[in-house]
Amino acid sequence: MSATLRSRLSFTNIGAVYVLLAIVVIFTIWLPETFPTWTTVKQILDGNAIVAMLALSLLIPLSAGVFDLSTAYTATLAGVVLTKLIVAGIPIGLAIAIALGVALAVGLLNALVVVVMRVDSFIGTLATGSLILAFVSMVTSDLTVQDPALTGDFLEIGQGKILGITMPVYYTLIIAALIWYLLEATATGRRIYATGFNERTARLAGVRTDRLRFGSLLASAVVGGVAGIVLASIIGSGDPSAGPPYLLPAFAAAFLGATQLRGGRFNAPGTLIAILLLGTGITGLGLAAQPQWTQSMFTGVVLIAALAATGAQRRGTARGSWWRRRGEDDAADDGEQDTTATGTPTVSAVNAPNRGRGESHE
Repeated sequence: MSATLRSRLSFTNIGAVYVLLAIVVIFTIWLPETFPTWTTVKQILDGNAIVAMLALSLLIPLSAGVFDLSTAYTATLAGVVLTKLIVAGIPIGLAIAIALGVALAVGLLNALVVVVMRVDSFIGTLATGSLILAFVSMVTSDLTVQDPALTGDFLEIGQGKILGITMPVYYTLIIAALIWYLLEATATGRRIYATGFNERTARLAGVRTDRLRFGSLLASAVVGGVAGIVLASIIGSGDPSAGPPYLLPAFAAAFLGATQLRGGRFNAPGTLIAILLLGTGITGLGLAAQPQWTQSMFTGVVLIAALAATGAQRRGTARGSWWRRRGEDDAADDGEQDTTATGTPTVSAVNAPNRGRGESHE
């Protein structure tokens, strides 16, 4: 087995996959009649699509070094707005567009607070979420939006099926593919990662960090709005408390996903692996008729482990980069002293400082 293949299959790289397999084995032995079935597989996929979409909505801002704690509240708002508009007689296509526009407005508010006003993203988006919650409560009087008009095409958005799998699973895969392409295959994605790892260095290198962070919050809000629309269709109503319960699992999946495949970088494939791990564990506990608190405990433990692992990987990456820079700087200093007999610096001495300090004029 080659070193590259061993690295890719190592526990450090895909540890969540091995944990997932262990969980599957445990529940298969524990619940041999109910767990290892196609019905359970569909339950895991269908039941975790909303969490997956919200987790994916977090990836772009987290990659840019920004928290968005309002995404679950944005989802709630989008669902309530959509159902209110449909009940009012607005065509479903226009109602969806307006709901997404409202979600985009929330992203704009977040961006203004965090990027323009320089409020810490953790506090700023949490405050925005509180404002959204207050607005939804005021509009709905804390009552679920229900009406006979919420049928037909509206229900098909979240309850329609292809090959026995509900539509939200396919939406999740599409969103994941788009985010993967943005972060992994474009120059913008590389700049987003650079901003998240070291904003000051990225800015000095010419990256427009504020613009990227601004855009990341807009993207997060739109994806959160999509999740809210799909969630409203799944439950068949506009629930003013539907979104917040998904926030903690979404963050757990995003941070656990960052420990997979990319070594400390938030990424879409790793997040999907994390969703499957969390969903399998929670579904298994439910089938085993365990108390509700066990599911919350499982999610909390996974989140703590993911945060610790992500932090360790990032610190390791930072230390490795620091030692490489130090070595290059030492080589540069040695090169500066390497001159010819006439006192003229050699080629290596001239080039070494630029290599050591990472200067580039490209």
